[in-house]
Amino acid sequence: MTATPRELDDPNQDEAGLQYGYRASLIGGGRQFALTEQGLSWQIGARSGVWPYQTIASVRLSFRPVSMQSRRFRADLRTFDGQRLTILSTSWQTVTLMAPQDQAYRAFMVALHQRLQAARSQAELTGGLSPLAYNGALVVLALLAVAMTALLARAVAVGEWPGVLFILGFAALFGWQIGGFIRRNKPRRYSFDALPAELLP
Repeated sequence: MTATPRELDDPNQDEAGLQYGYRASLIGGGRQFALTEQGLSWQIGARSGVWPYQTIASVRLSFRPVSMQSRRFRADLRTFDGQRLTILSTSWQTVTLMAPQDQAYRAFMVALHQRLQAARSQAELTGGLSPLAYNGALVVLALLAVAMTALLARAVAVGEWPGVLFILGFAALFGWQIGGFIRRNKPRRYSFDALPAELLP
């Protein structure tokens, strides 16, 4: 008997990690996924389909915080013929609330990798940003660091101590937030039975 994606009445409910759903926005229907004997079953609005596990070419896990949710994780899946799916660890509930679904998302990701391994999948497993995007982010951070250092030096030179404290505080907050994003999203490869802890809730 083939399992079908559940309705999105309670996004946090799952059956041993075999089903998962979330709302990517308040507009439109929810996105629902299920791990079946035939493959990864998905339904997005009126569209639906099943990807046999052997057809999944790549899985990329990443950490993608947004202003409404500082702990948001993301999985990008692609098939050998170029189809793509995105699965997020948060779900929109109201205009001002994006709810985390940490436990359900983690269970589904672990179960998905177990199914892929059992199917002897040849999928490429990567974590973090692409090397190009990651290196670009490092360059931007380096330029910002140079600019902040120049502002700090100028503030010290003219004796603007409130400005010095502001720059130091801003730099500390910026470094804490962006530093965590960069650390988690360092490009890497991983295996089916060793998922990167930094990229899961």
